[in-house]
Amino acid sequence: MTRFQKALALGAGLLCLLALFLPYGRVDAAQSSILSFPAVLAFLMAGVISLARFRLTLSYVADGILAVAGAVVLMGSLAMIDLAAPGFWCVLIATWLFAWLFAERLSTGIAKGTTPNQAGFLVPAMFGTAILVVWEAVTRGGGVPTILLPAPSGIWDQLINSVPVLAADFYQTFIKAVLTGYVMGCAAGFAVAIAIDRSPFLKRGLLPLGNFVSALPLIGIAPIMVMWFGFDWQSKAAVVVVMTFFPMLVNTISGLNASGEMERDLMRTYASSYWQTLGKLRLPAAAPFIFNALKINSTLALIGAIVAEFFGTPIVGMGFRISSEIGKLNVEMVWAEIAVAALAGSAFYGVMALLERAVTFWHPSVRSGRA
Repeated sequence: MTRFQKALALGAGLLCLLALFLPYGRVDAAQSSILSFPAVLAFLMAGVISLARFRLTLSYVADGILAVAGAVVLMGSLAMIDLAAPGFWCVLIATWLFAWLFAERLSTGIAKGTTPNQAGFLVPAMFGTAILVVWEAVTRGGGVPTILLPAPSGIWDQLINSVPVLAADFYQTFIKAVLTGYVMGCAAGFAVAIAIDRSPFLKRGLLPLGNFVSALPLIGIAPIMVMWFGFDWQSKAAVVVVMTFFPMLVNTISGLNASGEMERDLMRTYASSYWQTLGKLRLPAAAPFIFNALKINSTLALIGAIVAEFFGTPIVGMGFRISSEIGKLNVEMVWAEIAVAALAGSAFYGVMALLERAVTFWHPSVRSGRA
C-alpha cells in the first residue's frame, strides 16, 4: 500500500469509530434500537480495516465489501431518520473513502498486471455507484429541497412513470435529428477534407472557411436554422451538421498527413495513382484521426440538437421537454431527460469506440490495450 492509500484506510477507520459516539439522526424512541445496528456495523467495518494493511493479491476486495456495507447502512438508515446527524455524515464520508481506496488499489493492480483487464470495469462502476450513494444520502439525509436537487430515487421513479414520453422525446431528438445531422455533417467534413487534400487552391480557400464555421455560436445559428428549415427536426439536424463538420474536417486533414514520407515514396515507386495511395496508405493511416472526430461528434451532435430545440420545436423532443418542465418546476422530469440524454450519448460514444477497435485493430494503441 502507498502512503496515500494508508491515509485513506486510516481516515475511514477513524470515522467509523467516531460514528459510534455521535448521534446518528433524529428518530423516535422506538427506532433507537433499530439504529444501533448501523453503529455495530460501523464498528465491525473499523475492525476489518486491518485487512487493508496486508499486501494480498485480492486485498482490494475487502475495500469493496466495506464500501458496499457502508452504502447499505446509509440507504437503510434513510428510511428511518427524519434528519441526519453527525454520525450519519461520518459513515457517509467513510463509505466514500472505502470506495476511493477500492478504486485506487484495483487501478494499481491493473496497472501492474496482477489483475485481469476485464476487471477494469469495476473501477468506473464503483465510482459511479459511490456518486449515486452520496447524492442520495446528501439530498435525503440533509433535507435538500427537491426543486434544488432531487434524489436519484425520485429521478428513477420519474423515469419509470414517464417511459412513453421519454421514448417519444428520444425518437424525435436522437433518432431523427442527431443521427441524420451526424451522418450528413461527418460525411461533408470528410468529403471537404479529401477535396482540400487534393487541391492546394481549395486548401487555401476552404480551410479558413471551415475555421469560420467552427467559430459560429450555437445560440446564434440555431434560431436562424429554425427560420430556414422550420420547427421540426430538420432544423435541428442542420445545427448538428454545422457542429460536426469542422471536427471531422480538421481531424481528417491531420490524419491524411500522418503517413510517413518513406511510405509515400514507396507508393510512388510502385507507380501508384493518387487514389491508390489514398485508399491503400493514407486513409488507413488517417483512420485513428477520423474515429477521433467521430467520437467527438457523437457527443457534440446530441448537445447541439438539444440546445437547438430551445429555439422552436414541436411539442416533443428532449430540449423542448427540458425547457417546458423547468418552467413548471418539475425538476425530476428535467433530470430524467438529462439522464436519458447522458445514457444515449455515452452509448453512442461507446459504439464508435468499439467500431474503432474493430477497424484499427492494427494500431499500436489498440494492440497495447489488448495486451
